[in-house]
Amino acid sequence: MHMGKGSWKVGRANVANVVLSNEVDNSGFKIGVILDYKSRIGKEEITAMNMAIQDFYEYANNKPVLHIRDSGQDPVRITFSETKSGCYLMINDMIYILKNANLNAAIDLINETKVGVILGFRMCDDVAFVAELGRRANVPVLSFADTTSLGSSKRWPFLIQASPDQYKQMRAVASIIGTWEWRKVNIIYEDVSSARSGIFPHLIDALQEMGSHVEHFLPLPSLNLSLTEELENLKGEQCRVFIVHTSLPMANNLFKEAKKVGLMEKDSVWIITNGVTDHVDFANGSVISTMQGIIGVRTYFPQSTAKFIKFKSRFQHNFHQEYPKEVNTEPGIFALQAYDAVWMVALAMNKNVKATGETIDPEKSVSPLYGKGLLEEILSSRYVGLTGEFRFIEGALIPSRIFRVVNVIGKSYRELGYWSEGQGFSKSLTGATNISMKILGQVLWPGGPWSVPRGWAVPTSENPLTIGVPYNPISDRFFERFIYVGYGPGGKPSVTGYSIDVFSAVLGQMAYNIPYNFVPYNDTYDSLVEQVYSKKFDAAVGDIAIVAHRHKHVEFSHPWSDSGIQMMLFRKPIKSNRAWLFLEPFSKVMWSLTVAITIYNGVLVSLMERKNRPEFTDSASNNIGAAIWSAFATLFSLQGERLHTNFSRMTMVVWLFVAIVIIQSYTANLASILTIPHIPQKDITVEYLMTSNAKVGCDGRSFVVNYLQILGFKKENIVKYYSKSKYPPALRKGEISAAFLEVPYIRLLMAKYCKDFYVVGETFKVGGFGFVFPKGSPMVPDITQAVLEVQESGKLRDLEIALLKSSNCSDSDSDSNPYSLGFNSFWGLFLISFGTTTIAFVLHLLQCPKSSKGSVHASLEDDDTNIQAAIELVEDVPNNNPNILLAHECHEIVPYVAAIIEDDEHNHGDINTQVLHTVI
Repeated sequence: MHMGKGSWKVGRANVANVVLSNEVDNSGFKIGVILDYKSRIGKEEITAMNMAIQDFYEYANNKPVLHIRDSGQDPVRITFSETKSGCYLMINDMIYILKNANLNAAIDLINETKVGVILGFRMCDDVAFVAELGRRANVPVLSFADTTSLGSSKRWPFLIQASPDQYKQMRAVASIIGTWEWRKVNIIYEDVSSARSGIFPHLIDALQEMGSHVEHFLPLPSLNLSLTEELENLKGEQCRVFIVHTSLPMANNLFKEAKKVGLMEKDSVWIITNGVTDHVDFANGSVISTMQGIIGVRTYFPQSTAKFIKFKSRFQHNFHQEYPKEVNTEPGIFALQAYDAVWMVALAMNKNVKATGETIDPEKSVSPLYGKGLLEEILSSRYVGLTGEFRFIEGALIPSRIFRVVNVIGKSYRELGYWSEGQGFSKSLTGATNISMKILGQVLWPGGPWSVPRGWAVPTSENPLTIGVPYNPISDRFFERFIYVGYGPGGKPSVTGYSIDVFSAVLGQMAYNIPYNFVPYNDTYDSLVEQVYSKKFDAAVGDIAIVAHRHKHVEFSHPWSDSGIQMMLFRKPIKSNRAWLFLEPFSKVMWSLTVAITIYNGVLVSLMERKNRPEFTDSASNNIGAAIWSAFATLFSLQGERLHTNFSRMTMVVWLFVAIVIIQSYTANLASILTIPHIPQKDITVEYLMTSNAKVGCDGRSFVVNYLQILGFKKENIVKYYSKSKYPPALRKGEISAAFLEVPYIRLLMAKYCKDFYVVGETFKVGGFGFVFPKGSPMVPDITQAVLEVQESGKLRDLEIALLKSSNCSDSDSDSNPYSLGFNSFWGLFLISFGTTTIAFVLHLLQCPKSSKGSVHASLEDDDTNIQAAIELVEDVPNNNPNILLAHECHEIVPYVAAIIEDDEHNHGDINTQVLHTVI
């Protein structure tokens, strides 16, 4: 038999078809139905469809005929070599050998019964081949399965999804997760294509919006391990939040095994989707007993409308008559969907016949024009049925936007409330809404407790956390105060330090105990973070900075240290020409002008006061010396010689003001030079370091290397150090101009070397130090809370003070402040003073031998004359009236006379002494 490309041919052998119709089909409205007779869903669908046919007949006086076939067992596909008989299907030159009741029934309905449309198919695997049959035969196929993943609207235009798309349900599940802030979830699903590629992408996106992510996917049934082994593996993980997206029979088996392995106890969370919850109404007691404490998302349909109440009453009556052994006669969502689908198809058939005017001959095949017209009528229909609005968009029924939230308790379940898209949770559809599920009230969780489960297993002594710590074997002892790794005789690591003290304080603040083991890791900090990301470590503790490129892959706790990067410089002492620093406050021109104006003012004032100054003699050298002395004495003392003329007083008033300004300016400028580090501004800016190609240092294992390149430093100008004790000698020797370190390191260095180094410039903000955990770790919120409590309690401050106290600034290599005032600052002045005094004394000694003889006689004669004048003056006092001038003259002469007497006491003896006493 030749089959051309694109053609299809159906052969049939040993096909058993069951026709559930006692009527002779004389109608052109033939509706094919394929369902499972034995299942509760199939029973509800048969009853509801028959009710829809009867109601439509009363509505339109036209009664379509249902041709119902049994879907039988689950589909099994076998290869052509495995069978010699059965059905085969040619699709795109590929032969598929079929041994499947659904496909056999579909072929019979299309080829033999000539139905205009086919309904049914709850299993997605059945839909693909039947949809291909419908496309070839121009027969619309309405599927109750979730066929989103099949790309039905483009690949199979005659395939229509007659059940609402459930991807909105995933947002409801994610909202439950977000309410209780569970960061990790496990997804257990039935291994069908729709669940894998249709529903879960929506769930993953919704979970990410809530800050959660999927830890594990567990397909059922698994071909690798048994269900018990798979659950044991999940038990070994930390996550205890499970989302179950399976059928009820599969879920029942799952919950039984989960209870055996201990996954249905305290701190576990189980959330089921409508694939299970929509069947709970007719589940038996043994099934319900395995589901205690489970939260479920259930398909919503209005139950208070008059239409539903009437339908429910009739359905219960009909269902009980047809299936008297069924205890529960309540209609479920499947009955309502079947009723609405049949009513809508019948309505579309009726409209299509009227629109096309085509008369259908039951003995002939349905024409392609009829099939395409019927498809368009179905897709364009708008109908408000028992499930709500019945309308199609892109070949699928509009998605549900409202879901019911239930909690399995006792022998049944309890309605908690509703979830609505865009509104959140509410106790009733007309009540207040909230994005948090807490508005729904108390929930009974697995294991019996009323408190909210943690959602993850606390590490035990049998399964402690593996925590990586940074280890640098060439690190210096000084900075090992942050974290130090030592090894005992048995090779067991011992980890101590400031970081470990903070971590211990944080764990002590938590409400539960966390066993852990430290594992030293000798590599870069980025590499250590990657080990946490790849889950080789459960966490990482140490002086690990929080930066953006790390935070993309892992989660950090709240920072437990101050954040930022600072620049540290060496305090260079001023050594060159230090002895002559006293000259630096004034420039050379200023010094010259000061000396010149001082001498000029002194000479002129001396000339104006010459007649009233006894120190001015006929000797020119003495007069010049007296003038200069008077000038400089005025400069350094505000109380100068007594002035007798108004002109000299006027000159000195101005000069004294100038002298005050000069002296105060000199003092202030000299003080700043001697006490403040004299460092040019360009040496302490980042911009200058970059433009001058200066070498800068940083930790070669940290993120600072890349950060400096981002700032603009050339790679060749960045010197990497792997021991932080290298910075002080490197800065002193000039190997680097500046060191860039994180704030905690800077503080520790400054605590030891505060006299040698200083911090300048801005603080470049980074995240500070934090503890590292995998993305979505459930421990992060608790750890962060504990860090905040440790900070607020003052414990963290106490640990930091203890760390800095261990490094005393007195231990600095510098014995004294290089800018303190000592001998080195003034030895130049001392040298000038000593030299001047020495030279003057030597000159005096050289001059004395030449004039000693003549000067003695001259001095004696001068002394006699002065004494006689003094005696006469004293003798005249009683005979004259005292006045101020006489007193002043006596005051001036007496010291002079006393000096002469002391100098030549042996020549004047008693007479001079008497005169002196008399005068005094």
